[in-house]
Amino acid sequence: MSETIDLGKFNILGTRISAVNYSAAVQQIADAASAGRPFGVSALAVHGVMEGVADDQHRYRLNALDLVVPDGQPVRWALNWLHGVYLQDRVYGPELMLRVCAEAASKELPIFLFGGKQELLDQLSEKLIQKFPSLQIVGMQASKFRQLSTSERDETIAAIRSSGAKITLVGLGCPRQEVWAYEFCHSLSMPVLAVGAAFNFHAGLLEQAPPLLQKYGLEWLFRLTKEPFRLWKRYLILNPKYLMLAFLQWTGLRVKYPEDAVKPTREILYG
Repeated sequence: MSETIDLGKFNILGTRISAVNYSAAVQQIADAASAGRPFGVSALAVHGVMEGVADDQHRYRLNALDLVVPDGQPVRWALNWLHGVYLQDRVYGPELMLRVCAEAASKELPIFLFGGKQELLDQLSEKLIQKFPSLQIVGMQASKFRQLSTSERDETIAAIRSSGAKITLVGLGCPRQEVWAYEFCHSLSMPVLAVGAAFNFHAGLLEQAPPLLQKYGLEWLFRLTKEPFRLWKRYLILNPKYLMLAFLQWTGLRVKYPEDAVKPTREILYG
C-alpha cells in the first residue's frame, strides 16, 4: 500500500472535507470494519458539497460522517487553494470502492450491497466477484425508491446485521445515500460507504469518463453529454455557483461554517 496521507478535515463551503489519499481512506475503513465500529463515509463531488450549501440540515449530516473524501477534482482544488494542503490526487468514489473491495477480500471482511434495482445488484456482484474472487458478498438489497416506514428501517438493519457483513456499500445517488449513511451507520455498527454512480460504473451500465478528462476536472462535461436532460442543471448552474462561493470564501466576504449547520429534526429513511 502506498504512503498514507491524512492531513485532517478542512472547511469547504461549510462541509468538512477530509484531506486524505486512497491509502489512508482504505486503512480507516478497514480498521473500523475489523473493530465493528460505525464509520460513515461519503465521496463528495461539487454536487454533494452544494447540497450541503443549500440545506443546513443536510450539511449537518455531512459533517457528522467520519470521512468525507474529495471525489471531484474541483473539491480537491478547493482544499489546496483555500487551505494549502497540496493534495496530489482526489479520492474518486468508484476507485475507492474497488480498493475497499480489494482490502475486504484480502482481510476477509464480508460486504453488503444496498441500493439500485435488483438487476443492477446482480450484475454488480457478478463483476465484483470476477475481479476479486475471494470477496465475500453476503447480502444485497434493492432500493424501494421511496421512503421507508420505521418497521422497514428496522427490517433493513436486521437483514444487514444478520448477514454477517462488515462493510455496507450504498448506491442511492446524492444526496439520498449520504442521508442513508447518516441515519443507518450507527445502528449497523460498521463502515457505510456512500459511493453513488460507482454501482452503475462497475456493473457495466454506465460509461466512465476517459482518464484525461477526469484528471483535468472535466468528468462533468463527459457525463453531461451522456445524460443532458437529467444533469444540465447540476453542472451548468451548480458548478459556476460553487466556483463563485469558493472565491468568496477565499476572500473572506462570505464563509459558511460547519458549526452553523442545523441538526435534523426527523429521519427521512430513504430506501
